[in-house]
Order: sequence, then C-alpha cells, then structure tokens
Amino acid sequence: MATTALLVIDMLSPYAHEDVELLEASAERVVPPLAGLVRRAHGREDVELVYVNDNHGDFTASREEIEDRARKGRRPDLVEPLLPPHDCAFLPKVRHSAFFGTSLEYLLHHQGVEKVILTGQVTEQCILYTALDAYVRHYAIEIPRDCVADIHGDLADAAVRMMERNMRAEITGAGACLGG
Repeated sequence: MATTALLVIDMLSPYAHEDVELLEASAERVVPPLAGLVRRAHGREDVELVYVNDNHGDFTASREEIEDRARKGRRPDLVEPLLPPHDCAFLPKVRHSAFFGTSLEYLLHHQGVEKVILTGQVTEQCILYTALDAYVRHYAIEIPRDCVADIHGDLADAAVRMMERNMRAEITGAGACLGG
C-alpha cells in the first residue's frame, strides 16, 4: 500500500487563459524538477502517483482528450515532459481543489495514504485550496516549492506561508522529496 501520494495538479494545460504569460514563465522553471520527481515516484510501491487536471468545462472529456488538447495548445513543451504514465490514476476536476467533485478522497483512503505531496499549478489557487482540503481531511502535506507554478509571485509566497503556518505543510524542494 502507498503511504504517500504525489499529486500532479493541472499541468496538462493548453495555456489559453488570462494571465497565461505570467504562468508560463513560472511553469518553465517548474517542469524540469517536477518531471524528475514524477520519474522517481513512478512505479514505487509506497507512492501513489495521481494526476488531477481541470477538464475546462468539458464533462465528456476523457483523459486522452485532455492530454491531446494540452499537447495541441500554446505550450506543448511544458506538457510533453509531464504526460502521465499510463498506469497512474487520472482524475478530471472541475474547480480549484483536487478534492472537489473528484474521487480523490476515496482513492487516497483506499490506498492507505497518509501524506500528500502537492505539485503543479497554480500555487495561489489550486495548490492552496487542495492543501486546505487535504488538511481538513487530516493528511500530512508536503510542498516542493520548485514544483509549484504561480501567476503572481507575491500571492504565491503568501499562500506558501499560509500552507506552512496554518496547514502545517512541510515546504521542501524536489530533491528532498521521496528520499531525493
């Protein structure tokens, strides 16, 4: 059973929204360490690798369609290194939190997960709200700072401080996650 879950949140993006230029700059820095962390996590017995991605309002979209839209979007170079392995869980989401409207809580409970590692985008939105939902569900939280992308750096810094202080999140780096 997995005791830790690595959540990759909203990295399969077509990058076609307001503030996209700000997000792209941050995502460019995040993709290499996050891709390395995903490679280290994949296939480990003690880690549940879970992708949770916005369905962008298309409730009929399959995993393959979400991946395809992202690859055909504005920044395939940010998507390709993070395409999910075929044997990992993939959950479409509809709002900011990875828990809202998904089966994430059931999956984590079923696998015996006690700790979640939150990665992806956007730090001051989806990562923050997912952290709060994880905290109220009594999960330990780890956030590798170099694996979360933001739109507004000042808000992301405040969100990280809130997650550390109010949700007892451990703030680390990709190299420290999963035993480095």
